[in-house]
Amino acid sequence: MNDGNGLEILDRQECLTLLGSVPLGRVVFTERALPAVQPVNFALDQDSVIIRTAVGSKLAAAMRGTIVAFEADAFDGTNRTGWSVTVIGQASAVRDPAEVTRLSRLPLRPWAPGRRDQFIRIPSQHVTGRRINPVSRGNGGQAA
Repeated sequence: MNDGNGLEILDRQECLTLLGSVPLGRVVFTERALPAVQPVNFALDQDSVIIRTAVGSKLAAAMRGTIVAFEADAFDGTNRTGWSVTVIGQASAVRDPAEVTRLSRLPLRPWAPGRRDQFIRIPSQHVTGRRINPVSRGNGGQAA
């Protein structure tokens, strides 16, 4: 199915599959009553986005029980193709020791320096995605 602009609308399962194929995304949250965006590496745990951050960090504090958005994408500028997926959910710190142990086994190693012992879970309460498919040449960028 396409939206009114010729982009393919992705179903929930395709969105989650695509999310699981990339290591980086952006979390959108509120900081001092203003929108903030921070790039993060992440892992997908079933249908939740898992982020690993420092205990007491601004990100951990800002995401405590709040509704956040998470976006990941991949694009090919040469072929003008790509996709974007957004997850919206109520972020929460993972506090259960058994769950922390389980999440520490995910392929989620911090890229930033320093200790990152706090896991944040963003359940995929609302998932949307779009894909830009290849366009034919000579038609002004309109899909064939």
